[in-house]
Amino acid sequence: MPDSDLVLTRARLDRVRHGATAVSSAPAVFRIAGSGALSCLQGMLTNDLEKPGDQSIVYGALLTPKGMIIVDAWVVRQPDAFTVIVPLGGRAVALELLQRHLPPRLARVSDLTDQARVVWLLGGHGFQVLAKSGIGMPESAGRAVSVGGDLSPVVVALAPESAPFVGMLVGLAPAVDALAARLIASGATPGDGGDLHAARLLGGWPTLGVEIDERTLPQEVRYDEIGGVSYTKGCYTGQETVARLHFRGHTNRELRGLRWLGTAPMAGRGVIHGQKEVGAVRSTLTLEDRRMGLCTIRREVEPGEKVMAGGAEARVVALPFGAEELDG
Repeated sequence: MPDSDLVLTRARLDRVRHGATAVSSAPAVFRIAGSGALSCLQGMLTNDLEKPGDQSIVYGALLTPKGMIIVDAWVVRQPDAFTVIVPLGGRAVALELLQRHLPPRLARVSDLTDQARVVWLLGGHGFQVLAKSGIGMPESAGRAVSVGGDLSPVVVALAPESAPFVGMLVGLAPAVDALAARLIASGATPGDGGDLHAARLLGGWPTLGVEIDERTLPQEVRYDEIGGVSYTKGCYTGQETVARLHFRGHTNRELRGLRWLGTAPMAGRGVIHGQKEVGAVRSTLTLEDRRMGLCTIRREVEPGEKVMAGGAEARVVALPFGAEELDG
């Protein structure tokens, strides 16, 4: 079934979009250090870790040799190590991949999941709150700084502009919790997983186990649009399939938005167009008088067309969701 159907008030939506919300979470977190860490990770991730240099944050995925997504990841490059953040459900497979592909003499993998914390900062006012807190501010989007000293450092990152959050704190839980308290004292509202779900859905971002499964190609879930893949970097596992699709072909399905024409209960998750099943509903949320969601759907069903989704009439929309869908 689709990801939980969150019911969102207009006030909560405004806070997620325009306010400042701090959401504490515990995804899987790995630290990778060693002289060969960069070259090894560069040969695994869909995105480029070399070009941005130190103190950067990028989004990408680890793929099978046939180009299917195994796990998606945020990767922070620091002068002495890399911090890799993946959904908790991808912890075991990510650790196995990293240990298999990173030679111990070149790179060491530490699983910090049980000790780490990540705080996601949502909303346009998050920049002002982060600056006011005095925690430390990266110079621009896509950059990161380390604060708190050598004993318990915390990485503070500003997300790339297409991301569903504006900033992120990652480190050992006590240190991150202390800095999160400063964000709250500076005007951020404590949030929960529902806020993060709303932000990523409205931004058209996929997540592991929902829009992404073992049969998913990066281009099927908007990796081109969200900056999750580089076509100019060197080789990485699965690159041949990804590059061939980009330069010579196209995917048969794409991630698109749905706007239901009402809030009637859903029955199933199939998407029907012209008596033919063309896709599946993956995530939903209800905003007072309207329901919206993400679906994987045949590419020939274009934005603006009407479908039956979960047994109810809906319209296919382009991502990310715009003001017309949210405010109109």
